[in-house]
Amino acid sequence: MTGWRGVSLWMDQLGEPLTARPALSGALQADVAIIGAGYTGLWTAYYLKRLAPHLKVVILEAQTAGFGASGRNGGWLMGNLLGEDRLLGGLPASARAEGFGLLQGIPDEVAAVCQRERIDCDLRKGGVLYCAARYPEQESRLRGYLESYRALGLGEADYRWLEPSELSAQLNVANAYGALYSPHCATVQPAKLARGLARAVERLGVTLFERSPVVAWGPGSVTTATGEVRADWVVPAVEGYSSELSPLGKHQLAAQSLIVATEPLSEATWAGIGLAHGQAFSENSRQVTYGQRSADNRLIFGARGGYRFGGRLRQDFNLTCQERALRQQLFSELFPALRNVRLTHAWGGNLGVARRFHPHMLADRRQQVALSGGYGGEGVGASNLGGRTLADLILGRETALTRQPWVVGDRPLSSLPRWEPEPFRWLGYNAIIRSFVLEDRVLRNPVTSPWRRRMAEGLAGAMERLMHSKEPFS
Repeated sequence: MTGWRGVSLWMDQLGEPLTARPALSGALQADVAIIGAGYTGLWTAYYLKRLAPHLKVVILEAQTAGFGASGRNGGWLMGNLLGEDRLLGGLPASARAEGFGLLQGIPDEVAAVCQRERIDCDLRKGGVLYCAARYPEQESRLRGYLESYRALGLGEADYRWLEPSELSAQLNVANAYGALYSPHCATVQPAKLARGLARAVERLGVTLFERSPVVAWGPGSVTTATGEVRADWVVPAVEGYSSELSPLGKHQLAAQSLIVATEPLSEATWAGIGLAHGQAFSENSRQVTYGQRSADNRLIFGARGGYRFGGRLRQDFNLTCQERALRQQLFSELFPALRNVRLTHAWGGNLGVARRFHPHMLADRRQQVALSGGYGGEGVGASNLGGRTLADLILGRETALTRQPWVVGDRPLSSLPRWEPEPFRWLGYNAIIRSFVLEDRVLRNPVTSPWRRRMAEGLAGAMERLMHSKEPFS
């Protein structure tokens, strides 16, 4: 793979020329200037123009639409938002139901837009399977999640326990203890969605400049090396690239996710594995694993991301032999028949993580800056919600979208929680990850003594709670 096609399998599969749109040259005046032609920027532009066609909306993209996380992710279109249980849990039942309804409606909303705008992105709404497969503690943890969902008012239609025999009708994983199934998830070809959205917003009258990296921004203006856009509203929609757009990096840091894809597998192989209806799946360890069956019958599998000191971006996503081998080992434990399958693509991307792992959407009306981010790896769906919400906030519309607890409202960017300075966040990250690695190593060994299992699980659980706490790592 070379050039932009080398970004990921998804970009490599595009049946279109990847020719850059013109770069910004000179000065422009606009109503809204959006930084970044990823999902958040494109969805915000789309809904703004649908609601207010007269607005002049300009998007500035450093590379090309789909270059960032929007063309690199695992293709899960989730009807969820990171931390939704914590954010909605303290609300009255009616407000909770409204919030969950908005979240669970995300896949159908995206499907409706794709139908309206003729975007073919291989969207299949087959739900998601959270599997307990590698050690029994995964089952008890998943059943605990199910109990908490019931306490929040979510019923069988939202989350359902599958015994191993029921799970095998959808997915055959080795040594399964069961799974938690939710229908509120679809899978997509992410780059096709991003590229299709870019064409859709252009048809609505949005001007998209590519190869136009922003060198400075602030209230009322965005500057590149070759031009400037002066605008009433500025929307920095950069998610994992926040570290390059000060001061966003104080509130949102970059982590990395790494993914591999197998060669297309035979129908006979898939008959033994399952995933016949576009389901997503995950193995329920604290170190996230996730996968799907692509439209051309590949296994797409991601696991075990990373963090660089200072929140630095990773630029080179040519995965090392060790990085490839680890992911192949992990999916081979789930699917032993794939132990020797050939990998054809391996890639990764930078994603944005907010302090306390709380996504945020705000519109500072004094500075006229609007922001949605902190999706923590769940941005394929969350960005659609973010784009709809920012459009309403910018236009001053009071709707169900704008009264949700993840909407910070009319507050300055500086009001968002800040990450600790280095080296505290690097030390904290590594301490947490090492506790997860220890837990995984201890629990996957069936002869480990009960007291060691309890100790490893207790330590990892405490470190996980620390990630979400208000207390600093220091």
